[in-house]
Amino acid sequence: MTDRTPRLVADTRCAVGEGPLWHPQEQCLYWIDIPTGQLFRYDPATGTHALVFHAPAAIGGFTIQADGALLLFMARGMIAIWRRDGSFTPIVPEIPDERHTRFNDVVADPHGRVFAGTMATPERPGRLYRIDPDGQRTTLLDDALIPNGMDFSPDLRHFYYTDSDRRSILRFDYDAATGALTNPQVFVTVPEGEGVPDGLTVDAEGYVWSARWDGSALYRYTPDGQVDQVIHFPARKVSSVIFGGPDYTDLYVTTAGGDNRAHEGPGAGALFHLRPGVRGRPPFFSRLGLEPSPAEHGPQRR
Repeated sequence: MTDRTPRLVADTRCAVGEGPLWHPQEQCLYWIDIPTGQLFRYDPATGTHALVFHAPAAIGGFTIQADGALLLFMARGMIAIWRRDGSFTPIVPEIPDERHTRFNDVVADPHGRVFAGTMATPERPGRLYRIDPDGQRTTLLDDALIPNGMDFSPDLRHFYYTDSDRRSILRFDYDAATGALTNPQVFVTVPEGEGVPDGLTVDAEGYVWSARWDGSALYRYTPDGQVDQVIHFPARKVSSVIFGGPDYTDLYVTTAGGDNRAHEGPGAGALFHLRPGVRGRPPFFSRLGLEPSPAEHGPQRR
């Protein structure tokens, strides 16, 4: 069934709802409210949602670990593991260079690495790190302003990366064997006055879905960067997007501004669902702190 009309499914009124991610083992969706450190869970089987964790600091993004836990990327460069039993275990208490800022968007790759951006401070630009399963951290970019939506092309040849403050989505050549990024090219630049690109995901056909902060919309781009379709929302700040459901035909979209709906729109801060008639892909799992597994070395997304 195709239904491109956004349907509000969780009215959480998030200040900055972000980072939606489908959990295949649980068949549920998780997302966050960044500044409050709140983690939410939506169960489509029952149509219910709940606040499942309130972290001691802001959560910028998270991945799903290969063992089913969530890996939270937080303020001060903290990285922590959260489990459904309520346990919260920091595995990186802080990154000294990130003490005055926080992580923003993150994504895992086929080998369990995590690409993680940090916000700029008044003293320096933000950064894009690659964090390997053994904890080794490599700085890939040191001139980011607002590092945001990231994902991989279905053939794993390219990596998409959003810098919201520069109003651009870049496409890098990606080496899955090493995690290296090379040859950055501008994929999309959003014109002034049309909002800014935020979170993104890539569907099974290689089209890029980009949330439009202050643009009240979700954009789908062809693999050569042309606008394919635009879906409008009753919220100015459309923040991120992910596919989910048993066959990855459900699209979930987060929004921000729930603390000021008079200005940001009647659906600001809520989670929305639609069925656009295309299929997404399962997430890759992070493996930070986990033993290597030969079964995990290949792509997890079909």
